[in-house]
Amino acid sequence: MAATATAITAPVSAMMARAESAELLDEETDAALTAPKQEPLRVLMVNGSPRPDGNTFCCLKEIEAQLAKHSVASEIIQIGRRPVRMCINCGGCRQSNSEGCVFDDDACAEIIRKMASADALIVGTPVYYGQPNGGVLSLMQRLFFSAGHLVQNKPAAALAVCRRGGATATLQTMNMMFEMMNMPVVTSQYWNIAYGAAKGEVKLDTEGMQTMRTLATNMAFLLGKIHASGNSAPERDEKGVFMNFIR
Repeated sequence: MAATATAITAPVSAMMARAESAELLDEETDAALTAPKQEPLRVLMVNGSPRPDGNTFCCLKEIEAQLAKHSVASEIIQIGRRPVRMCINCGGCRQSNSEGCVFDDDACAEIIRKMASADALIVGTPVYYGQPNGGVLSLMQRLFFSAGHLVQNKPAAALAVCRRGGATATLQTMNMMFEMMNMPVVTSQYWNIAYGAAKGEVKLDTEGMQTMRTLATNMAFLLGKIHASGNSAPERDEKGVFMNFIR
């Protein structure tokens, strides 16, 4: 039983310890997290749909246009139909000489590199059986596990596109990961949901499109407040505590 419990909790403990330990941050990344921003604020957006110009993309483009009105730069990365490897808990990213995730040949590797200079993250996904796209889940789990220090304290938001139902469960799944990484979750006037089935149909969801614009406005507002002081991370005087309920 003890061995089993250790195996289950060790990955979570290692991930959080890596994210919280300043010693594991290189000087360049540490400076980027604490120095005042001189260049425009940047939001990295991930399109988790296999369709490059489908309804999820329409939502992200609506956000992109609204962010631009607030002088916030953004970039949309399409994971599309490219395979995304899942985390295999090999421990390679936690080795002392590690440069991150051992898999460096898919969309996750590209997003990890871009996350180093991004100030916020927005992830959009279609709803598959009441859940995020499997590729999105694999990507986010590997990003946070192997490069959690790159997302700490950066605002985040998820959006879900569905034909009929399952969107709230999808958002809850994604927000749980943001909360675990000390990422402020950016809200809107409603849950970040838009409805549509056929290509481009989501544009007919006028409330959904307005929800995306409000999300973008709130993201720009929060980023401005965070970076106005030149220090985007709150001081925390406690180390992470890890406990199993079964001893």
